[in-house]
Amino acid sequence: MRYLLLSLLLFFALSCKEKTNSNTESLKQEKITFTPEGSLEIFKKDSSVVSLSIELAETAYEIETGLMYRESMEPNQGMLFIFEDERPHNFYMKNTYIPLDLFFITKDQKIATIIKNAKPLDESSLPSEVPVQYVLEVNAGAAAQWNIQEGDSISWKRD
Repeated sequence: MRYLLLSLLLFFALSCKEKTNSNTESLKQEKITFTPEGSLEIFKKDSSVVSLSIELAETAYEIETGLMYRESMEPNQGMLFIFEDERPHNFYMKNTYIPLDLFFITKDQKIATIIKNAKPLDESSLPSEVPVQYVLEVNAGAAAQWNIQEGDSISWKRD
């Protein structure tokens, strides 16, 4: 009887351990990949144009999450945040692993504020400084590489 009881205890102990391991494995973060939802063009003052493939952040969840947990983004990709109304907005880099440039854009689609090289995982506030309706996030260094300036404009469309 003692051996039967010990055998049952050992069985339950091992089966509980296996369940714990399988639950831990299911909690791993899945890799988030870019899903193109539209295209965006930046029209520069010198008449040149920069074209991007964009993801859209429109719902409260999409806006709150943004590019969090991403490990990389291609040079010709970005995320466009679309707000219901034009007002001041603040962003931060919580849980964002890649450095970014942010373009704060007015309702008439003019770039009003540029924040270059926002640091990964930094929770400091990144303010728009003026009321805006859109924010475009791209890889850090893009603003300098493309020579984007405040006053340049954008146009975008859904796919």
